[in-house]
Amino acid sequence: MKSKPQRTCMGCNEKKEKQQLIRIVKNKQNEIKIDKTGKLEGRGAYICNNVACFDKVKKTKRLEKVLDMEISEKIYEDLRGVILE
Repeated sequence: MKSKPQRTCMGCNEKKEKQQLIRIVKNKQNEIKIDKTGKLEGRGAYICNNVACFDKVKKTKRLEKVLDMEISEKIYEDLRGVILE
């Protein structure tokens, strides 16, 4: 039986199946995108589909540390919109 890929949420630090998490990608052009397919090229960071995890990531600036760049407020707004869907 094939095992499913596991990733760690930046907010709660729990390991979950990749399909259960939202992926945020930084590509070679230093653009940040929310990857719903999980197939975009670039450095990925994962977060639960949970407002509490989002709030923790935003407050601690964990996403900025993981992707090693400043994250605009628009990216955070887009991410919150995807979580609340």
